[in-house]
Amino acid sequence: MKYIVILGDGMADEPIASLGGVTPLHAADKPVMNKLAKEGGCGFLSTIPEGFAPGSEIANMGVLGYDVTKSFEGRGSLEAASMGVNIPDGWMAARCNVICINPDGTIKNHSAGHISNEEAAELIDCLNAELGGSDIVFHPGVSYRHLLLMKGGDKRVKCTPPHDVPGTPYKNVLVQPLCEEAKATADRLNELIERSQEILSKHPVNLRRAAEGKDMANSIWPWSPGYRPSMQPMTELYPIHSGSVISAVDLIKGIGIYAGLESIDVEGATGLYNTNYEGKAMAAIEELRRKDFVFVHVEAPDEASHDGNVQLKIKTIEDLDNRLIRPIYEEVLTWDEPVTIAVLPDHPTYCRTKTHVAAPVPFLIWRSHSCCVPDLASTFDEDGAREGAFGLLSGAQFIRAVFGFRRI
Repeated sequence: MKYIVILGDGMADEPIASLGGVTPLHAADKPVMNKLAKEGGCGFLSTIPEGFAPGSEIANMGVLGYDVTKSFEGRGSLEAASMGVNIPDGWMAARCNVICINPDGTIKNHSAGHISNEEAAELIDCLNAELGGSDIVFHPGVSYRHLLLMKGGDKRVKCTPPHDVPGTPYKNVLVQPLCEEAKATADRLNELIERSQEILSKHPVNLRRAAEGKDMANSIWPWSPGYRPSMQPMTELYPIHSGSVISAVDLIKGIGIYAGLESIDVEGATGLYNTNYEGKAMAAIEELRRKDFVFVHVEAPDEASHDGNVQLKIKTIEDLDNRLIRPIYEEVLTWDEPVTIAVLPDHPTYCRTKTHVAAPVPFLIWRSHSCCVPDLASTFDEDGAREGAFGLLSGAQFIRAVFGFRRI
């Protein structure tokens, strides 16, 4: 048996009045997902344990069956693995966005208008020269997503994800220490935020972007700090001998690497609505021929949700169905070897609030060669999942169900 999990980041949502009171997943034209749901089994998965914020790092680790209370060490440390950056002993890693702050001091967006890799790298290089040193190192990543390493940093600080607080004065959500010992870390990170604004506001990249009417990347925003994590490979936990992860996002690549999966790069994979769906589909098919397990992640629905763009979110779901899931489904139908296909979001992202939500997400599990008994679900969406035979799962129950284990 081969296994593939296809994840549409932030694909779930709440009912939206402009859509007639249904969700984007319900409104989207997605015949392949609906067919898989009708022929397979559906249910809901709770991906966010109590006490954790509904971030993609927590949710995707949960989808793959990891207990984040034991394994999670911050988003930055996961992204470091994807970037090939070693986290030395005694150093803390944090995700470091470049963001856009309005003239009135409110956060305009978390992505600096989805700044290009080239522009962002130039800004990060400048920050390294101006702010880096013996205790601080910046590493450039993809678009607005970068990495900050801090020697002697204490992860016991409250860092607000910037995508959760658009429109909020940035000074209201600066880093806060959670204990007296972490005060120096919080103060240092806040100092870097303030100093970065002085440097970035005058940088030629931002002056050029402003002249072109684009959002400026006029501040850094560090968040989700932690140390080097320890995760047991999936090959030691489940009945697979090899696996791959396919994503445009360093976070997901890093999770996959720590999970013992090979990270596969796809040319033209952007993490946005214009990502290379066909390229990801071809890569997934090729990897599934060679390996037992493939995890395919598509960021586009989440980014559309953070922009509050309902119609774009629907388009990303339809593209996921037609341009990625369809070719995979049609290919595996020709194989003699049975294949399991699972589809789900990691968390809901509401277009109305432009934020992640800690609510259960719908999922489907389909097996070729008539290896599964259909349930009452006839569509893949929040309503259809309520008719599913799996009910509500949590923790490692979903991935165990994918691999054919009985419910625990």
